[in-house]
Amino acid sequence: MIEVRSIVQTVQGRTVLNKLSCSFQKGRMYGVIGPNGVGKSTLLHVLSGVEQPVQGEVLFEGQSISAYPRKQIAQKMAVLQQSGLPQVGFSVREVVSMGRYPFQNWLGSDIHDSEEIIAKAIMTMGLEELSHRKMDQLSGGERQRVALAKVMAQEPSIILLDEPTTYLDIGYQIQLLDTVRAWQRERELTVIAVLHDLNLASLYCDELVVLHEGKVAAAGTPRAVITAGLIKQVYQADTTVIAHPVTGAPQILLQPNMKI
Repeated sequence: MIEVRSIVQTVQGRTVLNKLSCSFQKGRMYGVIGPNGVGKSTLLHVLSGVEQPVQGEVLFEGQSISAYPRKQIAQKMAVLQQSGLPQVGFSVREVVSMGRYPFQNWLGSDIHDSEEIIAKAIMTMGLEELSHRKMDQLSGGERQRVALAKVMAQEPSIILLDEPTTYLDIGYQIQLLDTVRAWQRERELTVIAVLHDLNLASLYCDELVVLHEGKVAAAGTPRAVITAGLIKQVYQADTTVIAHPVTGAPQILLQPNMKI
């Protein structure tokens, strides 16, 4: 669905992505991983069309993403930002209903019956009891769950997630990723998620894209990508990689240099 062709992108005069190429296929869940500052969030900005690369191009369904009107992109692609939702005075339900904006006509009416869609998104994220609460009365984790419910109400075919587990404790991390994974499989969505936790990325993603020095250092299934050698090369960390006792997915154990 998305093809990235030799893109170059700079941030404050520094080249972050340097002739990077990769592709993302329909119905797969991808994890974009790599050290801090390597350009993971920048890649998402370019994929979404919010930023235009200095060089290269991004093709969406065979056409340059810059050729699409923003509202047309929003009908197919949703983005969950790392910063989450601000502490505004809107209620939870009002914010979730904003996910329907791309489908409103010029009179502000939804071209579909959106009430059931909004209610299902609120229920799926366990927000029924908070639906009338204002956003400025919620914790960071609760606002993150509202943000995902808003994405669900948008009913996209592609979801871009930038650190979706930020502000969430381990229980809600698992709940959020379980929800995204089930939703992705049910509707054959394409999900591209920037993740810092390599073990979560390995557990939930079909494929991983590893960024290093502005390029793709490795891409493929977690079993093909997650190796002690690659972690040493990219993260400069000594690790041991073992198979998860239930799923068999590779999991990383750190090897601290200090004596414990």
